Amino acid sequence: MRHAVILAGGGGTRLWPASRRAHPKQLLALAGSDALVTTVAKLGGEIATNVVIVTAADQAAATRKVAPGVTLIEEPSGRNTAAAIGLAAAILVARDPDAVLAVLPADQHVTDRAGMIRALGLAMTAAEATNAIATIGIAPTRAETGFGYLELAGPAAVDTVVPVVRFVEKPDLATAERYVGSGRYLWNAGIFCARAQRLLDELRTHLPATADAVIAIAADPSSAERRYAELQSISIDHAVMEKAANVVTVPASVGWDDIGSWAALPAVRGHDAAGNTIVGDAIILDGTGNIVMTDGTLVTAVGVSDLVIVKSGDAILVIPKSRAQDVRSIIEVLRGTTYL
Repeated sequence: MRHAVILAGGGGTRLWPASRRAHPKQLLALAGSDALVTTVAKLGGEIATNVVIVTAADQAAATRKVAPGVTLIEEPSGRNTAAAIGLAAAILVARDPDAVLAVLPADQHVTDRAGMIRALGLAMTAAEATNAIATIGIAPTRAETGFGYLELAGPAAVDTVVPVVRFVEKPDLATAERYVGSGRYLWNAGIFCARAQRLLDELRTHLPATADAVIAIAADPSSAERRYAELQSISIDHAVMEKAANVVTVPASVGWDDIGSWAALPAVRGHDAAGNTIVGDAIILDGTGNIVMTDGTLVTAVGVSDLVIVKSGDAILVIPKSRAQDVRSIIEVLRGTTYL
């Protein structure tokens, strides 16, 4: 049976102050009327018989409110995506030995829904037929330094299944420009399909302590808190994907974007004639290229350009758009305070 696994346990710190630990970015309606996780869960329902959301235990109640009726797998603490995906694979394979998973991050936006469904269908079929790990590679629209890349042997058409030569870390701008110009690189969207048993076998090979723990938790959920505390925090890319054989990708051009920082908001919300993206009650005079989001308080700006201005709850953020990734610096200063 096909299962959609939605990863929704992160903190979304780069979207502070709207994203907080108790109500992180995947629960925000950043791309429209639905929360991000709700939109992705609906997509999962189009490609799989069963949809589960993996989330943090302290975010479970809030997640249920925005995605009622969806099965939740709760992690007692965050240990990155290798543990989250491993736990889902262990639980689902115990119920369904033939389980095939489509793993989908909650913090993404897709404009061509039909195109993504088509690409995921090809990836799931490849995983079922050849026991491959089948990724979705996004045709890059810009030289993006915030994403990892998939290297192919050569340019490949969309909606085909082609081997992945290697995974590439987030590059600097010059390297990203070279990647995009070559036509041999796709964005690594963190979306992939694989048999649950294949994923567990890879974890046994490359991260055996995590494999043992998630299998034990699937058999005895009461041991989760103790076992999770001992797990290494590592992404599935570093733990498995960069080392695994028989990894393929389905190139896709579906209007995909990762909503990873405030700089991504114009891609999903658009902008006015001056290039300003405004969500909420705001007025900008004599300014261009700004991103403003407010939860009710009127925000006004005169004569400023290329800024991110966010008012949410008891906090206000002002930062140059070019430094949107540096919101994490503020988070470090605020550790231990009530503002997170």
